[in-house]
Amino acid sequence: MSGKLYIVPTPVGNLEDMTFRAVRVLKEAGLILAEDTRTSSVLLRHYDIHGRLESHHKFNEHQKVALVRDRILEGLDVALISDAGTPGISDPGFLLARTCAAEGIEIETLPGATACIPALVSSGLPCDRFCFEGFLPVKKGRQTALTRLESETRTMVFYESPYRLVKTLGQFIEHFSPSRQCSVAREISKIHEEHRRGTLEEVHAWFSEHEPKGEIVIVVAGKPDSRREGNEGKERITGGE
Repeated sequence: MSGKLYIVPTPVGNLEDMTFRAVRVLKEAGLILAEDTRTSSVLLRHYDIHGRLESHHKFNEHQKVALVRDRILEGLDVALISDAGTPGISDPGFLLARTCAAEGIEIETLPGATACIPALVSSGLPCDRFCFEGFLPVKKGRQTALTRLESETRTMVFYESPYRLVKTLGQFIEHFSPSRQCSVAREISKIHEEHRRGTLEEVHAWFSEHEPKGEIVIVVAGKPDSRREGNEGKERITGGE
């Protein structure tokens, strides 16, 4: 009988964000695949989890995916975790999930921690419709991606390194306009969590003077949709009648 692949979110900062279900699954799994075994060992020790641990990261996942698939088909339950957050969201996980899905292996993804949703909801920007862009290309394709997003009307969510934050905000000003509203969330769920809100120009100026540190999520308002605003105005008039 085939085993199962569990995709298990882990805390992005605060260890208390681990769910009871996630702890149980990791304790019962026959094998835990971790992005960095040193990082994950801290979490596993905290929750008294002593299962077999192996590395599974972007540098070896192509070589290991078939081996992991075969072990699951032989009956082994495997849990996949990343350093922080939900595997597959700007972290290794997609390739293994796709391979297991193609093989008909059951995949059980637990709900849990991720940095993008708290940053989006806390931004004060519309979150009924949004697009997640993750990390933009560092070099090749970056300008193409930014040009494509100039016409995006949904709220946009990006991950970024603190070392590139100021440069990225400057590029956003060029492509989206200095007055576009944004929010930069730093160190989600950690002791020094911070949310800096304002126009791109204001937030860019702040971080130009205050060196950013830690994990960064940038939330940027979409391009104003004049048609939508016009329709909403008509609806208000109609409703008033």
